[in-house]
Amino acid sequence: MAELLHNPEKIERAHEELDQVAHGNEGTLQEPDIARLPYLQAIVKETLRLHPPVPFLIPHKAESDVQICRFQIPRHAQVLVNVWTMGRDPSIWPDPGSFVPERFVGREIDFKGRDFELIPFGSGRRICPGMPLAYRMVHSILAFLLRSFDWKLEQGVRPKEMDMTEKFGITLQKATPLRAIPMKVRL
Repeated sequence: MAELLHNPEKIERAHEELDQVAHGNEGTLQEPDIARLPYLQAIVKETLRLHPPVPFLIPHKAESDVQICRFQIPRHAQVLVNVWTMGRDPSIWPDPGSFVPERFVGREIDFKGRDFELIPFGSGRRICPGMPLAYRMVHSILAFLLRSFDWKLEQGVRPKEMDMTEKFGITLQKATPLRAIPMKVRL
């Protein structure tokens, strides 16, 4: 939500898509509707690129000497994958510090471990076992929150002045939490 509040034009585009899909369903959204919401899916992917749930994947040990790109990894070396840095790598992502969901619209990049430029849940046999549930829940919750509430910043705060600093730990979180202020329901 912080990235959407920081980029209000993205909220408007998401509202348009959600309203169009929900209009055909008498105003409600169901889990199968997520497949018809490419911009919402792009928002989730872009959020996971910029703000992965954890900065490092679970450490792995090399079972044999291996070379990956230009790097020689000796047998028994402990390997940490820094997904936070991968999501900000300018050799992979143009304008990596900006929230641009459009970079995923019409592209077949997913975060299920097949596309190594976006692996917030890991990949292969050590992929996070909760990823399928997280995938369904994050999309459904985001759609519900966007459809149900008017999202605004506190009075006097401009979107581009928001503090987007992250607090690092085992998980990543905003250093300054968002404050929820009750407002009228959007539906």
